[in-house]
Amino acid sequence: RLFLFLGARALLPVCAAELMEEFKFQRKDETEEQAAARLAKMQNAVQVLLECLGENPSRDGLQDTPIRVAKSLEYLTRGYQHTPEEMLGSAFFESDHDDMVIVRDIEFFSLCEHHMVPFYGKVHIGYIPSERIIGLSKLARLVELFARRLQVQERLTTQLAEHVYECIKPTGCGVVIEATHMCMAMRGVRNTTASTITSTMRGVFRDDIKTREEFLAMISKKK
Repeated sequence: RLFLFLGARALLPVCAAELMEEFKFQRKDETEEQAAARLAKMQNAVQVLLECLGENPSRDGLQDTPIRVAKSLEYLTRGYQHTPEEMLGSAFFESDHDDMVIVRDIEFFSLCEHHMVPFYGKVHIGYIPSERIIGLSKLARLVELFARRLQVQERLTTQLAEHVYECIKPTGCGVVIEATHMCMAMRGVRNTTASTITSTMRGVFRDDIKTREEFLAMISKKK
């Protein structure tokens, strides 16, 4: 019996992950009725959380909190409602420019998937075109799409680099993220001064140290 219990328990994270992946796609393609039902389910869940915290959801000040929190979470995770292909559209243009293009200091806000507490900061993206470029605002939109999901900074960095590399097809690209994590500042070690830096390089940015150093030097320059 113990073996069966442990075996079932071990399967829970895998099953939950599979269900979550399915749920993401359902949210993107859901109807208005399905969206309304999901929001109502979230509202009920928040009410239960308030009760478990020892609060009275019916008291003045909390009566509308469940629906407010549900709508807030829906907004903060709206990246699940779109795909990178939809976001980027046809914003690609032929160009013979073959020098580095950098968009730096792209602000972002996301939710840590471990505690659902915010982390925020700046993203720097650079690439060297190979016959085509992309509208600069689309890089910021790509950051917004992936940041507005439950995330960890490491995966966010990799996702951005992979999609820039696959969609623009440059000779190379690099992504650096600098962020502050409220799960470290508000709880646990309660360190308010720590910041986290992650980077992912693809193509010539990874293979050629001079290209990588040029990118890192340019995003580090003071304005």
